[in-house]
Formats: sequence, C-alpha cells, structure tokens
Amino acid sequence: MTLTGGLRKLYRNTAEALEGGARRVFMAGVVQELGKGGQRQAERELGWNRSTVRKGQRELHVGVEIPDGRRNNGPKRLEERLPTLRQDLDDIVAQHCQADPTLRTTRVYRRVTSASVRELLVQDKGYSQEQLPSEESIRIRLNEMGYRPRRVRKTIPKKNSPRQTQSSSESTK
Repeated sequence: MTLTGGLRKLYRNTAEALEGGARRVFMAGVVQELGKGGQRQAERELGWNRSTVRKGQRELHVGVEIPDGRRNNGPKRLEERLPTLRQDLDDIVAQHCQADPTLRTTRVYRRVTSASVRELLVQDKGYSQEQLPSEESIRIRLNEMGYRPRRVRKTIPKKNSPRQTQSSSESTK
C-alpha cells in the first residue's frame, strides 16, 4: 500500500496529537494496514521509530498498555523524602517571626535567613547536611508557608524641621 500526501499528513498529525499507549497502538494499527514491510515504510515515510511501533504492536496484540520508562522518573518530591520537614520549618521559623508593625496587613515576616534556618535544622532537629535540600528549596517552602523574608522597620524617625534645627543651634550659643 502506498501512502499519498494527504494520508501521510493525517497519520503524522494524529500520531502527534496522541500520547503514550494510545499513540503506539494507533501507529501499530497503521503499520498493520500497510502490510508486509510496513514498519520500514512507516519509518521512512512517516518518520516513526520502529521500536516504538513494535512496542505498540505488542500492546495491540496483548491488549494491555506497557508502562513507559518516563513514569515515576526523577527524584522524589521533597515532601515525600522528608515528611516532617514542613512542621520542623514551622517550629523553627515561628520563633523568629514578627507581624507587620503597622498592623495593616496580616503578613508575618521572618527575621531569619534560609541559610540560618538550614543550620538550625541541622543543630536542633537532627538532620544531616546531605539529607537537607538546598537553601533555595528551603526559601521556596518558607514563602509557600507564608513567611516573608523582610526586615521590618519598627519606627521611622521623624526628620528635623528647619525651625527645630535653628532653635537647637541658638540654644547652644
């Protein structure tokens, strides 16, 4: 069976729109319709990988999707590796927090850096340096928890007016 330009475009677009097992099964169905030598023809004319087509043919024959190698790939999330970290962070940072002095917002500001929080986790909570995430990851978690890293000015001193400076200079004479 020969593929016309319209069929090529249709097969390519359909395969690109699908993902995972559905894509492989579609590719296998097309190759099956092409007949003998269909894998090579699909590779040559459609740009499909023959090993992907073979995997799709096995899935089509068995009727069960073969899991991709990409699932559950990479390191576990921080919360999965260290389930008590959020509570430990909250315990440490709560001691070093301050509310907005103007009381106009409900924000809580932390007066401790993420580097010092990391050190306190090692000292107080018994974590090892290798076990803990980077300072950046700790900073992100603290921001998610609502602790903003900002120094709070307690009061702003009033500026001296010109009259006050003149009267103070006259009294010193």
